[in-house]
Amino acid sequence: MIYPSQAVRIVIATKPVDFRKGHDGLAALLERELDLDPHSGIIVVFRAKRGDRIKVLLWDGSGLVLCYKRLGQGKFAWPKVQDGLMRLSKG
Repeated sequence: MIYPSQAVRIVIATKPVDFRKGHDGLAALLERELDLDPHSGIIVVFRAKRGDRIKVLLWDGSGLVLCYKRLGQGKFAWPKVQDGLMRLSKG
């Protein structure tokens, strides 16, 4: 099981990414373009251009975990597409 810590940070990469990227490509994108450490325990949500797919990247303490979700119908509700990140907080 994967259990994030209570103090986990979740960020949403608001700019669509190339969904051919895997673990290493998304981790490199985090370091290069977003100035984040993929091994710091954050959870990062990436979106596809069409808005119907997401990839979630996280470090579980022993390796990178990549989850993928594609909707059968419809699209995810997204913030305005722009460069940068959206940070989620409680409440």
